[in-house]
Amino acid sequence: MKAIPLFLVSLFCAAGLAAAESASLHGIALKDIDGKPTSLKAYSGKVVLMVNVSSQCGLTGQYRGLEAAYRKYKGQGFVVLGFPCNEFGGQEPGSNAQIKAFCSDRYDVTFPMMDKVKVKSGEGQHPLYAALTGKDGAFPGNVKWNFGKFLIGRDGKPLNRFEPGLKPDSPKMVAAIEAALKKK
Repeated sequence: MKAIPLFLVSLFCAAGLAAAESASLHGIALKDIDGKPTSLKAYSGKVVLMVNVSSQCGLTGQYRGLEAAYRKYKGQGFVVLGFPCNEFGGQEPGSNAQIKAFCSDRYDVTFPMMDKVKVKSGEGQHPLYAALTGKDGAFPGNVKWNFGKFLIGRDGKPLNRFEPGLKPDSPKMVAAIEAALKKK
């Protein structure tokens, strides 16, 4: 049996690492609600529930369930990330400072909030949402409304997509979060 040259082993390992990193969402640049640069890499090793949120929507009450899930599972490596979005009925017209105050004062939100983004396809769509919902994305098809949810694994790879009407405490979502948390 012939030994595989070391440079070929290195090449295959590097290609595998590049493929794994490209399937991860960790490298996509973000800004938090205070305008500070970040990315999902800051949450590497955690299960992330991304949610496009709004302050003036019939679903805004989901903030309570999102915060409850965050508090229940954060010790196990779970985080909720809120992405304010004003694309659906103009229901998030405020500035980042206004959104932050609303979330804190009205719903006692302690999970991280991000900069306001565009989630629908087309010009200005945030690259993170393009990676999730674009034609070659993990879950092709536009986000339908406020409070669309994406569950991201500890490795930065998309696991599930949940439509806006599904509440954070629904059995389906709880089961998906708990299953993702069990994966190391």
